[in-house]
Amino acid sequence: MVSLKQIFSSKKKKDTRTRNEKTFTILRYLTATVLVFAVVTFSQRSIAVDAIDTTGDTFAGDSIRCAIATGDDMYSKDLMTGFNYELLEAFAGTDRCSMTIVQAHEGENYVDSLLNGSIDLVVLPYRDTVIAGITVSKPVEGNVWAVRSGKFSHIKEINLWLGHYMSLPEYDSLKDRFFRSYNPYPKAEHGIRTRRISPYDSLIRKYAATMGWDWRMLAAVIYQESRFSINSMSSRGAAGLMQVMPSTASHYEVSDLLDPEQNIMAGTEHLKRLQRRYRNSDISPEEQIKFVLGAYNAGEGRIDDCRSFAAGINLDNTKWDDIVKAIPEMRKPELVQSSSLRFGCFNGTETIRYVDSVLDHYKAFCEICPA
Repeated sequence: MVSLKQIFSSKKKKDTRTRNEKTFTILRYLTATVLVFAVVTFSQRSIAVDAIDTTGDTFAGDSIRCAIATGDDMYSKDLMTGFNYELLEAFAGTDRCSMTIVQAHEGENYVDSLLNGSIDLVVLPYRDTVIAGITVSKPVEGNVWAVRSGKFSHIKEINLWLGHYMSLPEYDSLKDRFFRSYNPYPKAEHGIRTRRISPYDSLIRKYAATMGWDWRMLAAVIYQESRFSINSMSSRGAAGLMQVMPSTASHYEVSDLLDPEQNIMAGTEHLKRLQRRYRNSDISPEEQIKFVLGAYNAGEGRIDDCRSFAAGINLDNTKWDDIVKAIPEMRKPELVQSSSLRFGCFNGTETIRYVDSVLDHYKAFCEICPA
């Protein structure tokens, strides 16, 4: 016989199960509703993004115009422009787009160029990104990539690529090449040996071989000219790693002096021409390199004047040290006028210092990076 207590207990359990089932049903309905709402909201947001960004979901197939405005310049402690240049090239290669990269020099405002549409992307220091009208990527070593506001799918593509690339060994290698000191003198002083003397060793080796030069000598020239900074520019307009003049670049059919390889190619072509000028002369092979360096700095016409003047005052014009002795006399108008030199008076201090500095750099590179 079932007692009243058992009946009520059984009823209570049944009521509890019923309530639990109802609660589960309600929760399941609410969960489904939330998911549907989320999907609809995301879909509506995606439609809104696509409505704003009419240029497509990615950069693929596009011709992208980029500027690097990181603010570093000649002899800066780091090489941010070179680092970002190669990062942009890696992005272009992965995303199957063509890319033109320019360097923003002092006084040039590439944010305005971004806003008016003449530039598609600008690399900026992270601190400079509170600017109306632009959207920026995740930070990359203190910099961000900026596009015009409304380019949501483009900035999403950039962030996805950066997040992936920054996890790869290639990114670590890129950082290792550009975020280190390449000053050879502290290493030489402390007896440190290394197999790397610049971020561009492979290019320097390649083009030094076309000249018959020790690659460390070419590295010494580039170090003197730019400290391995691709965005270096002189007041006279010489640009890039080897400080090539635009007219020289045009002569050797080089169009992009920011590009490390094009710049080194133009510079070494010019050095080879200077080598040919002295190779069949009475200047010894040991001395020829000094005359080539002097001519690279001052121009072969100036060095021709120096040789003529040195011979006129009974100095040996096949020895660079005698040219150095003659140069102070070339600062005197009365002596120069009587010598009928093509380019007139010549101070020469910069050229003397230039040749000495390159030879010192070469010696230091040889000490830290034995053959």
